[in-house]
Amino acid sequence: MAIKNAGNNVTPIGGFAARQRAPLLPRELSERELALFMTASDRREVSPGEVIFRRGELGRSMFVVEAGQIRLEFGDGMPDKLIGPREFFGELTLFIGDHTRVANAVATTATVMHVIEQQAFDQLLDSEPRLLAQFMRRSFSYLVASEQQLISSLKRRNEDLMVTLDSLRQTQTQLSTAQRLVQTDELTGLCNRRGLYMFLEHLSEARLQGTELGLLLIDIDRFKQINDRCGHLIGDQVLRAIAEEVQAAASPCDLPCRLGGDEFALLTQVTGAEELNARATQIVNAVRGMRFPTCDGLKVTVSIGAQLCAETTDWAIWYSDTDCLLYEVKGRGGDGHRSPS
Repeated sequence: MAIKNAGNNVTPIGGFAARQRAPLLPRELSERELALFMTASDRREVSPGEVIFRRGELGRSMFVVEAGQIRLEFGDGMPDKLIGPREFFGELTLFIGDHTRVANAVATTATVMHVIEQQAFDQLLDSEPRLLAQFMRRSFSYLVASEQQLISSLKRRNEDLMVTLDSLRQTQTQLSTAQRLVQTDELTGLCNRRGLYMFLEHLSEARLQGTELGLLLIDIDRFKQINDRCGHLIGDQVLRAIAEEVQAAASPCDLPCRLGGDEFALLTQVTGAEELNARATQIVNAVRGMRFPTCDGLKVTVSIGAQLCAETTDWAIWYSDTDCLLYEVKGRGGDGHRSPS
Protein backbone atom coordinates (compact mmCIF):
# COMPACT_ATOMS: atom_id res chain seq x y z
CA MET A 1 0.00 0.00 0.00
CA ALA A 2 1.33 3.43 -0.96
CA ILE A 3 1.68 5.76 2.00
CA LYS A 4 0.82 9.40 1.56
CA ASN A 5 2.85 12.21 3.12
CA ALA A 6 1.50 12.99 6.57
CA GLY A 7 2.67 16.53 7.34
CA ASN A 8 1.02 19.19 9.44
CA ASN A 9 -1.26 20.34 6.59
CA VAL A 10 -2.78 16.93 5.78
CA THR A 11 -6.58 16.91 6.02
CA PRO A 12 -8.09 13.69 7.54
CA ILE A 13 -10.09 11.57 5.10
CA GLY A 14 -13.25 9.56 5.66
CA GLY A 15 -15.34 12.41 7.06
CA PHE A 16 -13.20 13.28 10.11
CA ALA A 17 -13.38 16.98 10.97
CA ALA A 18 -10.03 18.61 11.65
CA ARG A 19 -10.17 20.46 14.92
CA GLN A 20 -7.98 21.33 17.87
CA ARG A 21 -8.36 19.07 20.89
CA ALA A 22 -6.46 19.39 24.12
CA PRO A 23 -5.94 17.40 26.11
CA LEU A 24 -6.49 14.15 24.21
CA LEU A 25 -8.51 11.32 25.67
CA PRO A 26 -6.42 8.22 26.52
CA ARG A 27 -7.24 6.46 23.23
CA GLU A 28 -7.88 9.54 21.10
CA LEU A 29 -5.59 10.26 18.13
CA SER A 30 -4.08 13.67 17.54
CA GLU A 31 -4.78 15.39 14.22
CA ARG A 32 -1.35 14.42 12.87
CA GLU A 33 -1.63 10.80 14.09
CA LEU A 34 -5.10 10.49 12.63
CA ALA A 35 -4.00 11.90 9.27
CA LEU A 36 -1.01 9.57 9.20
CA PHE A 37 -3.03 6.44 9.90
CA MET A 38 -5.60 7.40 7.29
CA THR A 39 -2.89 7.24 4.59
CA ALA A 40 -2.16 3.60 5.44
CA SER A 41 -5.57 2.16 6.31
CA ASP A 42 -8.35 0.20 4.68
CA ARG A 43 -11.84 1.59 5.35
CA ARG A 44 -14.38 -0.92 6.64
CA GLU A 45 -18.07 -0.68 7.51
CA VAL A 46 -19.56 -3.02 10.13
CA SER A 47 -23.14 -3.65 11.25
CA PRO A 48 -24.50 -3.48 14.81
CA GLY A 49 -23.58 -6.64 16.69
CA GLU A 50 -20.84 -7.64 14.25
CA VAL A 51 -17.76 -9.15 15.92
CA ILE A 52 -14.47 -7.55 14.89
CA PHE A 53 -12.34 -10.08 16.74
CA ARG A 54 -12.73 -12.52 19.61
CA ARG A 55 -10.87 -12.94 22.84
CA GLY A 56 -8.00 -15.43 22.45
CA GLU A 57 -7.50 -14.88 18.73
CA LEU A 58 -4.10 -13.85 17.37
CA GLY A 59 -4.15 -10.20 16.32
CA ARG A 60 -2.54 -8.85 13.16
CA SER A 61 -4.05 -5.38 12.82
CA MET A 62 -4.97 -2.18 14.61
CA PHE A 63 -8.26 -0.28 14.24
CA VAL A 64 -9.33 3.39 14.26
CA VAL A 65 -13.01 4.29 14.63
CA GLU A 66 -14.29 6.94 12.20
CA ALA A 67 -17.99 6.84 13.19
CA GLY A 68 -20.08 4.65 15.49
CA GLN A 69 -18.93 2.72 18.53
CA ILE A 70 -17.07 -0.48 19.40
CA ARG A 71 -17.42 -2.32 22.72
CA LEU A 72 -14.43 -4.23 24.13
CA GLU A 73 -15.67 -7.12 26.31
CA PHE A 74 -12.92 -8.37 28.65
CA GLY A 75 -15.00 -10.83 30.67
CA ASP A 76 -13.94 -12.32 34.05
CA GLY A 77 -15.95 -9.66 35.84
CA MET A 78 -13.95 -6.79 34.30
CA PRO A 79 -15.89 -3.79 32.96
CA ASP A 80 -16.35 -3.35 29.20
CA LYS A 81 -14.80 -0.38 27.39
CA LEU A 82 -16.45 1.71 24.67
CA ILE A 83 -14.33 2.98 21.76
CA GLY A 84 -15.74 5.97 19.86
CA PRO A 85 -14.79 8.23 16.90
CA ARG A 86 -11.07 9.18 16.57
CA GLU A 87 -10.15 6.44 19.06
CA PHE A 88 -8.02 3.34 18.35
CA PHE A 89 -7.82 -0.23 19.67
CA GLY A 90 -5.91 -3.48 19.00
CA GLU A 91 -2.57 -1.63 18.74
CA LEU A 92 -0.52 -4.08 20.86
CA THR A 93 -0.34 -6.58 18.01
CA LEU A 94 1.53 -4.01 15.89
CA PHE A 95 3.98 -3.24 18.71
CA ILE A 96 4.96 -6.79 19.67
CA GLY A 97 3.93 -8.96 16.71
CA ASP A 98 1.26 -11.66 16.88
CA HIS A 99 -0.58 -10.94 20.10
CA THR A 100 -3.51 -12.79 21.62
CA ARG A 101 -6.56 -10.58 21.85
CA VAL A 102 -7.60 -9.99 25.45
CA ALA A 103 -11.19 -9.01 24.68
CA ASN A 104 -14.04 -9.42 22.24
CA ALA A 105 -14.53 -6.39 19.99
CA VAL A 106 -18.17 -5.92 18.97
CA ALA A 107 -19.87 -3.07 17.08
CA THR A 108 -22.66 -1.58 19.19
CA THR A 109 -23.96 0.57 16.30
CA ALA A 110 -23.39 0.82 12.56
CA THR A 111 -19.70 1.69 12.55
CA VAL A 112 -17.10 2.90 10.12
CA MET A 113 -13.52 2.08 11.03
CA HIS A 114 -10.07 1.96 9.47
CA VAL A 115 -7.83 -1.12 9.60
CA ILE A 116 -4.04 -0.74 9.78
CA GLU A 117 -2.12 -3.95 9.04
CA GLN A 118 1.36 -4.80 10.29
CA GLN A 119 3.15 -4.09 7.00
CA ALA A 120 1.51 -0.69 6.65
CA PHE A 121 2.40 0.19 10.25
CA ASP A 122 6.04 -0.78 9.69
CA GLN A 123 6.17 1.49 6.62
CA LEU A 124 4.72 4.35 8.68
CA LEU A 125 7.35 3.72 11.32
CA ASP A 126 10.07 4.07 8.68
CA SER A 127 8.60 7.23 7.13
CA GLU A 128 7.47 9.04 10.30
CA PRO A 129 9.50 7.57 13.19
CA ARG A 130 9.17 10.62 15.46
CA LEU A 131 5.38 10.83 15.18
CA LEU A 132 4.99 7.03 15.56
CA ALA A 133 7.34 7.05 18.57
CA GLN A 134 5.16 9.72 20.17
CA PHE A 135 2.06 7.64 19.46
CA MET A 136 3.64 4.46 20.85
CA ARG A 137 4.91 6.28 23.95
CA ARG A 138 1.40 7.56 24.67
CA SER A 139 -0.07 4.12 24.00
CA PHE A 140 2.39 2.42 26.34
CA SER A 141 1.67 4.99 29.07
CA TYR A 142 -2.02 4.22 28.73
CA LEU A 143 -1.36 0.47 28.83
CA VAL A 144 0.80 0.81 31.95
CA ALA A 145 -1.89 2.90 33.64
CA SER A 146 -4.51 0.31 32.64
CA GLU A 147 -2.31 -2.46 34.00
CA GLN A 148 -1.89 -0.64 37.31
CA GLN A 149 -5.64 -0.07 37.45
CA LEU A 150 -6.20 -3.77 36.74
CA ILE A 151 -3.76 -4.77 39.50
CA SER A 152 -5.54 -2.43 41.91
CA SER A 153 -8.90 -3.84 40.83
CA LEU A 154 -7.65 -7.41 41.27
CA LYS A 155 -6.37 -6.54 44.74
CA ARG A 156 -9.78 -5.15 45.65
CA ARG A 157 -11.45 -8.22 44.17
CA ASN A 158 -9.09 -10.43 46.15
CA GLU A 159 -9.89 -8.51 49.33
CA ASP A 160 -13.60 -8.79 48.55
CA LEU A 161 -13.13 -12.50 47.91
CA MET A 162 -11.34 -12.95 51.23
CA VAL A 163 -14.17 -11.10 53.02
CA THR A 164 -16.71 -13.29 51.21
CA LEU A 165 -14.81 -16.47 52.09
CA ASP A 166 -14.57 -15.38 55.70
CA SER A 167 -18.30 -14.68 55.70
CA LEU A 168 -18.94 -18.12 54.18
CA ARG A 169 -16.76 -19.76 56.83
CA GLN A 170 -18.66 -17.94 59.55
CA THR A 171 -21.96 -18.95 57.97
CA GLN A 172 -20.79 -22.55 57.67
CA THR A 173 -19.70 -22.50 61.31
CA GLN A 174 -23.05 -21.04 62.33
CA LEU A 175 -24.89 -23.66 60.28
CA SER A 176 -22.77 -26.43 61.78
CA THR A 177 -23.41 -25.05 65.24
CA ALA A 178 -27.14 -24.75 64.55
CA GLN A 179 -27.23 -28.30 63.18
CA ARG A 180 -25.36 -29.57 66.21
CA LEU A 181 -27.74 -27.76 68.55
CA VAL A 182 -30.76 -29.15 66.72
CA GLN A 183 -29.37 -32.67 67.15
CA THR A 184 -28.28 -32.23 70.77
CA ASP A 185 -30.26 -32.52 73.97
CA GLU A 186 -29.93 -29.17 75.72
CA LEU A 187 -29.96 -30.49 79.28
CA THR A 188 -27.52 -33.41 79.04
CA GLY A 189 -25.45 -32.57 75.96
CA LEU A 190 -26.13 -36.03 74.54
CA CYS A 191 -27.50 -36.61 71.07
CA ASN A 192 -31.30 -36.32 70.90
CA ARG A 193 -33.79 -38.40 68.91
CA ARG A 194 -33.33 -36.25 65.80
CA GLY A 195 -29.58 -36.73 66.01
CA LEU A 196 -30.08 -40.47 66.43
CA TYR A 197 -32.09 -40.66 63.22
CA MET A 198 -29.36 -38.70 61.39
CA PHE A 199 -26.77 -41.13 62.77
CA LEU A 200 -28.82 -44.12 61.62
CA GLU A 201 -28.94 -42.73 58.06
CA HIS A 202 -25.13 -42.94 57.87
CA LEU A 203 -24.62 -45.94 60.14
CA SER A 204 -23.27 -48.16 57.35
CA GLU A 205 -20.39 -45.71 56.86
CA ALA A 206 -19.43 -45.96 60.56
CA ARG A 207 -19.55 -49.74 60.93
CA LEU A 208 -16.46 -51.43 62.37
CA GLN A 209 -15.38 -54.71 60.87
CA GLY A 210 -15.77 -57.71 63.17
CA THR A 211 -18.41 -56.13 65.43
CA GLU A 212 -22.13 -56.49 65.97
CA LEU A 213 -24.64 -53.76 66.63
CA GLY A 214 -26.07 -53.62 70.10
CA LEU A 215 -28.72 -51.46 71.71
CA LEU A 216 -29.12 -50.51 75.35
CA LEU A 217 -32.36 -48.81 76.41
CA ILE A 218 -31.98 -47.17 79.83
CA ASP A 219 -34.90 -45.91 81.91
CA ILE A 220 -34.68 -44.26 85.34
CA ASP A 221 -36.69 -46.12 87.95
CA ARG A 222 -39.49 -44.11 89.60
CA PHE A 223 -38.27 -40.84 88.18
CA LYS A 224 -41.59 -39.09 88.84
CA GLN A 225 -41.18 -39.79 92.55
CA ILE A 226 -37.72 -38.24 92.45
CA ASN A 227 -39.17 -35.06 90.94
CA ASP A 228 -42.08 -35.02 93.40
CA ARG A 229 -39.88 -35.57 96.43
CA CYS A 230 -36.76 -33.57 95.59
CA GLY A 231 -37.93 -31.10 92.97
CA HIS A 232 -37.18 -30.68 89.30
CA LEU A 233 -33.76 -29.12 89.86
CA ILE A 234 -32.60 -32.34 91.52
CA GLY A 235 -34.35 -34.27 88.79
CA ASP A 236 -32.27 -32.40 86.22
CA GLN A 237 -29.12 -33.21 88.20
CA VAL A 238 -30.07 -36.89 88.11
CA LEU A 239 -30.62 -36.77 84.35
CA ARG A 240 -27.25 -35.11 83.77
CA ALA A 241 -25.46 -37.58 86.07
CA ILE A 242 -26.94 -40.60 84.28
CA ALA A 243 -26.12 -39.06 80.91
CA GLU A 244 -22.48 -38.90 82.03
CA GLU A 245 -22.51 -42.62 82.90
CA VAL A 246 -24.09 -43.56 79.57
CA GLN A 247 -21.41 -41.48 77.86
CA ALA A 248 -18.70 -43.15 79.94
CA ALA A 249 -19.90 -46.59 78.80
CA ALA A 250 -19.71 -45.60 75.11
CA SER A 251 -16.80 -46.14 72.76
CA PRO A 252 -15.82 -43.45 70.21
CA CYS A 253 -17.80 -45.29 67.52
CA ASP A 254 -20.97 -45.53 69.68
CA LEU A 255 -23.90 -43.15 69.99
CA PRO A 256 -25.19 -42.33 73.47
CA CYS A 257 -28.42 -40.34 73.38
CA ARG A 258 -31.39 -39.11 75.38
CA LEU A 259 -34.57 -40.17 73.67
CA GLY A 260 -36.72 -37.94 75.86
CA GLY A 261 -37.90 -37.64 79.46
CA ASP A 262 -36.02 -40.16 81.58
CA GLU A 263 -35.24 -42.55 78.71
CA PHE A 264 -31.72 -42.95 77.32
CA ALA A 265 -30.21 -45.20 74.67
CA LEU A 266 -26.76 -46.41 73.72
CA LEU A 267 -26.31 -47.71 70.18
CA THR A 268 -23.02 -49.54 70.33
CA GLN A 269 -20.70 -51.74 68.30
CA VAL A 270 -19.57 -54.75 70.35
CA THR A 271 -17.85 -58.07 69.81
CA GLY A 272 -20.88 -59.96 71.08
CA ALA A 273 -23.51 -60.41 73.80
CA GLU A 274 -20.91 -60.68 76.58
CA GLU A 275 -19.51 -57.20 75.89
CA LEU A 276 -23.01 -55.76 75.52
CA ASN A 277 -24.01 -57.12 78.96
CA ALA A 278 -20.78 -55.76 80.44
CA ARG A 279 -21.73 -52.28 79.21
CA ALA A 280 -25.17 -52.61 80.78
CA THR A 281 -23.68 -53.84 84.08
CA GLN A 282 -21.25 -50.90 84.10
CA ILE A 283 -24.11 -48.39 83.83
CA VAL A 284 -26.32 -50.13 86.41
CA ASN A 285 -23.52 -50.27 88.99
CA ALA A 286 -22.39 -46.68 88.35
CA VAL A 287 -25.92 -45.31 88.81
CA ARG A 288 -26.51 -47.45 91.90
CA GLY A 289 -23.48 -45.82 93.53
CA MET A 290 -24.66 -42.23 92.91
CA ARG A 291 -25.40 -39.95 95.87
CA PHE A 292 -27.02 -36.51 95.86
CA PRO A 293 -26.26 -34.59 99.08
CA THR A 294 -28.85 -31.92 98.28
CA CYS A 295 -31.59 -34.53 98.61
CA ASP A 296 -30.89 -36.62 101.69
CA GLY A 297 -31.41 -40.35 101.27
CA LEU A 298 -32.03 -40.20 97.50
CA LYS A 299 -31.03 -43.40 95.75
CA VAL A 300 -31.28 -43.67 92.00
CA THR A 301 -31.44 -46.86 89.95
CA VAL A 302 -32.06 -47.71 86.31
CA SER A 303 -33.59 -50.49 84.29
CA ILE A 304 -31.87 -51.54 81.08
CA GLY A 305 -32.89 -53.69 78.14
CA ALA A 306 -29.95 -55.03 76.13
CA GLN A 307 -30.22 -56.58 72.69
CA LEU A 308 -27.99 -57.40 69.72
CA CYS A 309 -29.53 -55.92 66.57
CA ALA A 310 -30.00 -57.76 63.30
CA GLU A 311 -28.77 -55.48 60.53
CA THR A 312 -31.42 -56.87 58.18
CA THR A 313 -34.06 -55.04 60.26
CA ASP A 314 -34.38 -51.40 61.26
CA TRP A 315 -34.54 -49.10 64.28
CA ALA A 316 -38.24 -49.64 64.91
CA ILE A 317 -37.68 -53.40 65.37
CA TRP A 318 -34.56 -52.88 67.45
CA TYR A 319 -36.37 -50.45 69.73
CA SER A 320 -39.50 -52.58 70.09
CA ASP A 321 -37.64 -55.79 70.99
CA THR A 322 -35.27 -54.03 73.40
CA ASP A 323 -38.12 -52.09 75.03
CA CYS A 324 -39.83 -55.39 75.89
CA LEU A 325 -36.69 -56.52 77.71
CA LEU A 326 -36.54 -53.17 79.54
CA TYR A 327 -40.07 -53.57 80.86
CA GLU A 328 -39.32 -57.07 82.08
CA VAL A 329 -36.71 -55.47 84.34
CA LYS A 330 -39.25 -52.81 85.38
CA GLY A 331 -41.71 -55.56 86.24
CA ARG A 332 -39.20 -57.15 88.61
CA GLY A 333 -38.70 -53.85 90.45
CA GLY A 334 -35.95 -52.29 88.30
CA ASP A 335 -32.28 -51.79 89.23
CA GLY A 336 -30.87 -54.24 86.70
CA HIS A 337 -30.61 -55.25 83.07
CA ARG A 338 -32.13 -57.93 80.90
CA SER A 339 -30.99 -59.44 77.60
CA PRO A 340 -32.36 -62.38 75.61
CA SER A 341 -31.70 -65.79 77.15
